[in-house]
Amino acid sequence: MPKHPTARDYRLTLIYSIILIDVIVGSAISPILPEFVKGHQRPQLWLAVGTALFLGVQLFSAPLLGKLSDGYGRRPIFIVSAVGTFLANCLLLPVRIGFYFANRLSDGTTNGMYATVRSAITDISPKEQLFRNLGIEGSIISLGFVVGPAASGLLLTTFNVVQGEQAKVVAIFAVTLSGVNMLLSWLLKETHPNPPGVEAAALKAELVQSINVHTLWSRLTAKDQQHPGLKRLVLMQLALTLSTGYYNYFVTFVSFGELRMDAKDISYFFMYFGGLSIVISYVFYAYIADRINQRRAIFWFALIGAPVLGSYGLVGSSTLWLYILITIDCLTLSLIQGLIEGLMAQRTTDEDRGEVFGINQAMQGLASFVTTLVFGALSLLDLRVPFGWFALCLATVAWMANYQLKQPKAIIS
Repeated sequence: MPKHPTARDYRLTLIYSIILIDVIVGSAISPILPEFVKGHQRPQLWLAVGTALFLGVQLFSAPLLGKLSDGYGRRPIFIVSAVGTFLANCLLLPVRIGFYFANRLSDGTTNGMYATVRSAITDISPKEQLFRNLGIEGSIISLGFVVGPAASGLLLTTFNVVQGEQAKVVAIFAVTLSGVNMLLSWLLKETHPNPPGVEAAALKAELVQSINVHTLWSRLTAKDQQHPGLKRLVLMQLALTLSTGYYNYFVTFVSFGELRMDAKDISYFFMYFGGLSIVISYVFYAYIADRINQRRAIFWFALIGAPVLGSYGLVGSSTLWLYILITIDCLTLSLIQGLIEGLMAQRTTDEDRGEVFGINQAMQGLASFVTTLVFGALSLLDLRVPFGWFALCLATVAWMANYQLKQPKAIIS
């Protein structure tokens, strides 16, 4: 049944608000995470382990939450995820390495809701507005990356919080915002009406399948037969996910590398990164993305972005060069994710949208887990080396996009 534009707009606005707060919370705590591992040998390794836990657990949580959202609706998943994030952030109040790992494990489980987020947006988006609405999601995430560190920096600066207390103050802020998100999730109206439900046996099978990589691949292959071209897009996104592991590595690099940034410096850096991303992403997805060849754009963005990634490792102690590179980053590789997701969303239906996005997020979770282990190991050799890995993975995205551009139109359309 068609939805009224006002109802659709209201739900989209609420979904975007939930995403914004969730990202603000995640990005606000990012600058303080080094505080949890300081004093331990090889702190960069412990940060990598925490990131691996956060991302790797989505291997099973994303498909499970996606299946639940198809069977019981998107709204319950939003609520459960909001409560889980709140509880996970409470674990950060004792600034101890063990609680850091517990937070990463717990928060990673509920972070699997982003398959449901994309399903909900696709549920209520007219076909002609799909790229725009998913692009706005990317812009909202960028906005969160600005507001989160900005809020942390403002708190620490305004109240002149000493370094030993910075982590606790920001953790309290994160807990408070997580509570707001629980309320907003409760207010959200369902975007997937009359869900059929899911039997307990089906959920158990989903959980078993989700932790089996071979099974995930088989399910993706089956979905590709229903929606030709889906598997190629997922593989391209996996390569992109391997490269975007640098987002998670940045805090380690700028904290313990030659730049030696503290929590305030990191906050200011992410404010610039996120603020520029907002402007560029909004203009691109609102006015350009629907009018261009998306696959060709992916190729050029990846081709230009690969040397940018490699160059991050060469900035030394120059903050100026870091900011120059991040500016080029925002104009190229940071735009790829939304393009791939838009092409992927076109290959789903109301019946399997949550499942497809869940499988995709689980595959991304696996890729994120792998790239975290890789950059964690490479960082032990030299903190600059991981950027070579990230550049190689993005070059693979360019190669895949170029290969598909050469295929018959019937295959890649």
